[in-house]
Amino acid sequence: MIIIAAIVIGALLGWRRATALGGNRKDRLQYAAAFALAFSALGLFVTIIIDRMV
Repeated sequence: MIIIAAIVIGALLGWRRATALGGNRKDRLQYAAAFALAFSALGLFVTIIIDRMV
């Protein structure tokens, strides 16, 4: 569940970042994909840490 939320949040933040920088649609999609991947990796690590603590 954390990973899914991280992907969605990452994609939204990437889209907003590219829009703020004045990017076109392809730029926004690329930023959204890159941020989603980065946030999903972080979400995976957070999920593993939480799972090992319990």
